[in-house]
Amino acid sequence: MKKKAHIINFKDNVAVAVEDLKKGDIVKIENETQNKIIIKAEISYGHKFAIKDLNMGSEIIKYGEVIGRATSNIEKGSHVHVHNIESLRGRGDLNLKIDSKSESRCK
Repeated sequence: MKKKAHIINFKDNVAVAVEDLKKGDIVKIENETQNKIIIKAEISYGHKFAIKDLNMGSEIIKYGEVIGRATSNIEKGSHVHVHNIESLRGRGDLNLKIDSKSESRCK
């Protein structure tokens, strides 16, 4: 079976499509449980999909790091993108602790 998706880090709860995926495609995910996932909607090359059910408010993990939060429930095999997650990186509107000794501030 040709590889259709890649998990970057074993902690990830999303995989990245390495080719365009169609609704109904079966994708084998190589992680600790060796899951086969049925794709729920078209997913373009390079886009993410959930490798497990994610509840609203769940952290989205890619590269082994939290990259966002689910804004709705996301079913396993569903597209994970701006329509159902909010980024937690590079935002100036979140309360971030800034080291008072630091001369620079991230916004």
